[in-house]
Amino acid sequence: QVQLVESGGGLVQAGASLRLSCAASGRTISPYAMAWFRQAPGKERGFVAGVTASGDSLLADSVKGRFSVNRDNAKNTLYLQMNSLKPEDTAVYYCAGARFLYTADRNYEFWGQGTQVTVSS
Repeated sequence: QVQLVESGGGLVQAGASLRLSCAASGRTISPYAMAWFRQAPGKERGFVAGVTASGDSLLADSVKGRFSVNRDNAKNTLYLQMNSLKPEDTAVYYCAGARFLYTADRNYEFWGQGTQVTVSS
């Protein structure tokens, strides 16, 4: 079983940048697709970005051009670089893993506990 721990969240002003990290333990994440989801208050959890086991990435339309996702299998870690943050990016951000890259959260096998990102206007 893979355990995931997110870090790097915080309170920032609009236009700022943050980099989230998702450190894995227990097993290597190299054979898995890894993804970031987020959930804002009163909203469903939604796909943000993901990367396949081979390194191909996918971004939600709402974050294209601002966010990027990458993985470092040697460090067993997933990253989300967030630039030009907007108040609507405020949410709890979760990382998750699955055999394939899905945009639906129900397909993911293991999850982190989440990290809060708050963007003030």
